[in-house]
Amino acid sequence: MALKITQIKGVVGTRKSQRDALRTLGLKRIKQQVVREDTPAVRGQINAVRHMVQVEEVAGE
Repeated sequence: MALKITQIKGVVGTRKSQRDALRTLGLKRIKQQVVREDTPAVRGQINAVRHMVQVEEVAGE
């Protein structure tokens, strides 16, 4: 199972740890999308920035 992660808010005014989590996920700008494997590490990063991203499950990618 994979997750499609879309950044929906910008990083201005956020904490450095949140900016680092977005960068680690591969997100650099609003409306950018990445597909990541569903692992506990990725889930933790998503949880750190859950108010800034939208997550969808994608089968087979």
